[in-house]
Amino acid sequence: MFQRVFSRLKQGLKKTRDAFASGLKALVRIGRRVDESFLEELEEAMITADMGVQTTQELLEHLREAYMDREIEDPKAFLGYISNYLEQHLRRGGNELITAPSGPTVILVCGVNGCGKTTSIAKLAYHFHRVENRKVLLAASDTFRAAAVEQLDVWAQRIGCDIVKHKSGADPGAVAYDACAAAKARGSEVMIVDTAGRLHTQTGLMKELEKIRRVLAKQIEGAPHETLLVLDATTGQNALAQVDLFHQSVPLSGLFLSKLDGTAKGGVVISINRQFEIPVKFIGLGESYEDIQPFSPDDFVHAIFGQDVA
Repeated sequence: MFQRVFSRLKQGLKKTRDAFASGLKALVRIGRRVDESFLEELEEAMITADMGVQTTQELLEHLREAYMDREIEDPKAFLGYISNYLEQHLRRGGNELITAPSGPTVILVCGVNGCGKTTSIAKLAYHFHRVENRKVLLAASDTFRAAAVEQLDVWAQRIGCDIVKHKSGADPGAVAYDACAAAKARGSEVMIVDTAGRLHTQTGLMKELEKIRRVLAKQIEGAPHETLLVLDATTGQNALAQVDLFHQSVPLSGLFLSKLDGTAKGGVVISINRQFEIPVKFIGLGESYEDIQPFSPDDFVHAIFGQDVA
């Protein structure tokens, strides 16, 4: 089972691996000497994979120091050094889901239009309900977009979980309020709250998101226990602006990186983690609601480098 899951991750990160690790491993195979030219090509590979300028410069500085101090003498050792460096960075903040000590664990999900938010919510519902066998309730608080409630209702029926919904155009806070009451009454273990897809520059909608968060906090102790921002991995470094502005409105506890299989810019995970220390909690690797994996820093780095795991 584990090998099958890792194989799916490895396949999903093929474009990122081709952009970054494949070129680096080719340099090592032909016995390139470690010099400024080698480091420049490494820098280009990291920038291409969207690891960000600051992350890249920091890593290169560490590599130069390690090589000058003879901690690394063989170019082949660079691969292991880089792998360890990236794994340590991605572990910051912790990747485990925060759960409520009692009662329903409330997950507030937000994101810009077109990021894959609704599909990502369906994937979360599938993971908790079908894989972890927990009782899940969806709160359809995206009443702003036409057909958003109906779309989430279809997902709920397919997955077999509960949903609380109002008519399109209803007050999103009222939906969240009713969902909290229903989750407590029905003994739901996980409650996932959808919110209107919005541009991070839309002040009115961002205020509405803050209101939903306040409603959840008043109705269930500690809620929301997780506030996840869905990011489209194909946007690369543009995702940094989204993280920054959403984090100012509703403190983010984690990220759901969607569409990771469709981009060579998977390195943006590292860039975001370095700048904000907000951990990735889940990744999406396809269109089906089954295409979801809890994020593992070690597996992610191994998949980028094309390494096998035990």
